Amino acid sequence: MNNQEDIHEKYFTDFDGTFDGRLARVIPVAANYTSEWAGSAARYDCRIKLRYNKELMAQLEEGMLLAVRNFKGQSKKSEKEKIQRYTVMVISKVWPLHYGLGGVSDSHYYPLQMEIIEQSVPDWSTDDQSTMMVQMTAVPINYDLVIDAKGDFEFRKGFSYPLLGEQVHVINLETIDRIYNSRVKEAISYTKSTTSSDPKKDPRVGTLRMFLESDEQIPIYVDFNKLLRYHFGVFSFTGGGKSNLLSNLFRRILYHDKDTKLVIFDISCEYPFLLSDVFMDPKIPSSIVLEDEAKTSEHFARSIVKPRDFEEDPRANEVLKQIYDKGRVTFYNRPLTQVPTFSSLIQEMRTLRSDSSGRPNYVQAMDAIIDFVGSYCQTTGTSEHDEIDMDFIDKLDSIATQAMETYKVNEKATVYAWATTRSTLKGVLTRAQKAKRSGVTIKELMMKLSGPERVVCISIADPDTIRDLVIKMTSAALRYRKKSFEIKPQILFVFDEAQEFIPSNVSGQLGQCSAAVERLLRQGRKYGLGGAIATQRIAYLNTNIMQQLHTFFVGTLPRPYDRTVVSSSFQIDLSILDKTLEFPPGSWLLSSYIATGLDNVPVFVKADNSEDVLKQHLNSLNQN
Repeated sequence: MNNQEDIHEKYFTDFDGTFDGRLARVIPVAANYTSEWAGSAARYDCRIKLRYNKELMAQLEEGMLLAVRNFKGQSKKSEKEKIQRYTVMVISKVWPLHYGLGGVSDSHYYPLQMEIIEQSVPDWSTDDQSTMMVQMTAVPINYDLVIDAKGDFEFRKGFSYPLLGEQVHVINLETIDRIYNSRVKEAISYTKSTTSSDPKKDPRVGTLRMFLESDEQIPIYVDFNKLLRYHFGVFSFTGGGKSNLLSNLFRRILYHDKDTKLVIFDISCEYPFLLSDVFMDPKIPSSIVLEDEAKTSEHFARSIVKPRDFEEDPRANEVLKQIYDKGRVTFYNRPLTQVPTFSSLIQEMRTLRSDSSGRPNYVQAMDAIIDFVGSYCQTTGTSEHDEIDMDFIDKLDSIATQAMETYKVNEKATVYAWATTRSTLKGVLTRAQKAKRSGVTIKELMMKLSGPERVVCISIADPDTIRDLVIKMTSAALRYRKKSFEIKPQILFVFDEAQEFIPSNVSGQLGQCSAAVERLLRQGRKYGLGGAIATQRIAYLNTNIMQQLHTFFVGTLPRPYDRTVVSSSFQIDLSILDKTLEFPPGSWLLSSYIATGLDNVPVFVKADNSEDVLKQHLNSLNQN
């Protein structure tokens, strides 16, 4: 392959000869540093002019990739090696121009204005290129398409200034497929050339919103290992399809990545139904944890939220009852009597030490007891977050009493009263053991993650209870992985309605929960622990957590401030993000620093509909 025509035919499309455009202008765009949330913009804004064609207007879509020859392709090295280099850019806006309408002014005689406007309508049905033109803007994606002398191509990172006046090419379906999918399909070991919306047959996320007029669909795949390990976010307004997309992703992960577990913090109580086919699957061990015990299957079915299209469908309750009958539903056993942990005990002692700062002998006595607790944890391999036991209480009581005598603490002092009453903690342990109900404790939940369960769905609507679980489970998972030096199986912690877990600048339990999730996302990737964040309002979330996300899906965000936060956090041009305002539910802007075939390049995606899978599942139950 040596001639340019063959290369154009292999990698580009001109829509059957209708696409004929030139790069008219390249406008440098100044960066805006006036505000932290001003939003990032591309360095250049490219203007392209095309000859008008009515069929072309029906096929052009924002999000298509364009290629224009650049100055690097004219270097001596490129000419010697017969390399062709193209600057790649993505279409951000497309609009037609009419010469006659351009001359209409508001100051003209009104009947004349209306006459000219009316007479322009028939022109759009022709291909009259003397009076009409198509104009578009495009944003460089900071990649070059490099084609060697053999006709093979690769993408190279970096911006090259395109040749003004040069012909513009649209990258075709086959090349787009190879760009986005060849590397990812190899990473996930998916070799089929056909595509399907069935999650068991195909691990695709959905299809590209590109070449919509074409009968052929381009699937889009992500590297699940990198998606989970380096965290991802899903952002859209209420009703935009966040839960639909997440449940769709979860099915693909469970069916096509056998070494991954999910922990879903489901404050909306909707995933037991959204993943009902998964919970019914005997090959996927799973548990649903409720806030209170569901005495009957009917009680369980009534407590679960269902999508609007399934609210009146009796089969929805029937499938939930079958999940209950399979024994996959339990509830959280909240401790009625709080047993102290080693950490809470140490904190208690440090408070007493601080209150006694004016008496050196009291301080030394408390230091001796604190040293004992630390030594005990180290010797026994106990974590400071574990609950104390009877053996520890006996030793603590002896050491504390001895310290009071050694350092001559006054019998009337608060420190003395505290130290000589440690044996009373045995009564706390005894009451806690008697008060234990059925259900699962934190310890048993963590054991499930070490066992066969692949999905643990915690469907608890009470914010305080579920936040407490987030704090304890994420901390316990990190401690265990650090101690055991394990990275498998991968565990994905999912925080739907993330504004309930990770707000910024808060204190109390909310602050502890936000800090726990931040710690998980900062440290978890080293230990095979990932995080997924989903919310409709991202502007006031913990920004440190947002910066940890390497992949994100953005739906419609009506508030400009939310879009500028996404633009600033993920380096996406606002003109691209504004396109999401036109998206129907189920359409997303996908970009990733690591999990897609082209790093940090936004692409418009139509996700597969999770509700279609649910309908098929309900229909199959009727047939059985």
